[in-house]
Amino acid sequence: MVKTPVFKGSCTAIVSPFNEHGIDYDRLAKNLNFQYENGTAAILVCGTTGENATLSSNEYAEMVRFCVRENNHRMKIIVGVGSNSTETALKNAEDAKYAGADAILMVTPYYNKTTQKGLIEHFTYVADRVDIPMILYNVPSRTGIGIAAETYRELSKHPNINGVKEASGDISLAAKTRSLCSDDLFIWSGNDDNTVPLMSLGAQGVISVASNIVPGAVSKLCNLCLEGDFANASELYGKYSELFSALFIETNPIPIKTAMKLMDLDSGIMRLPLTEMSEEHLAKLKSVMRECGLNV
Repeated sequence: MVKTPVFKGSCTAIVSPFNEHGIDYDRLAKNLNFQYENGTAAILVCGTTGENATLSSNEYAEMVRFCVRENNHRMKIIVGVGSNSTETALKNAEDAKYAGADAILMVTPYYNKTTQKGLIEHFTYVADRVDIPMILYNVPSRTGIGIAAETYRELSKHPNINGVKEASGDISLAAKTRSLCSDDLFIWSGNDDNTVPLMSLGAQGVISVASNIVPGAVSKLCNLCLEGDFANASELYGKYSELFSALFIETNPIPIKTAMKLMDLDSGIMRLPLTEMSEEHLAKLKSVMRECGLNV
């Protein structure tokens, strides 16, 4: 079976716009339109940036259905379904497919962790039971466990496992994975600051936090890389590199939600245990945003 990537280019890990009553769907619709108008190829719903850990089961299901309906096939819709319970991940995957999502994103099991054998069985269990493209998600800084290149190779044999959001920051791991798996497992950068080096190794794009506020720039960056124009891609990256770093000055999504508010793209409150950004970091974020030419 010849695999094709779920998307090429920029995928925005979209924030969840909360208010005191739940999810602000008017704001969510505006955010989706903003992404489409600026060249975004795909939207990740209910990911880390979307504070998925704080969503109730009803909010989760409703948000997925709303995004699929509101998007109306303009961009690919990818749904975060990962859990440290394999059965919960399966249920989430089934719900995402039923809602009409184009793909699912499944993070490594956190807290209880597992062996590499357990990772293979965890992902395969869901991929065997739901006929929808799966993107693995490797982010050991959050989950406490990483995926080895040899594990990627084994998982790449499954027809429903399409690729990986590689957010370990380990360029050598990505290079080895690319060598072992080729186009049986597509790679997307999971960090904005790794987009250019990973795409130089054959990655298909990025699942981005920064594109919540600069979707056009992130889309252009990916397109330059896809065209093989790494000289201009590196120049564009240089313009935004400090912003990419500043958006992680505190735990994601605190900085990106703060930046959106500063740009009149207000996406509401954060849910505990996340809190408002410190004054010191707020000043730094504002300074970096102004240096990038953003209106603050």
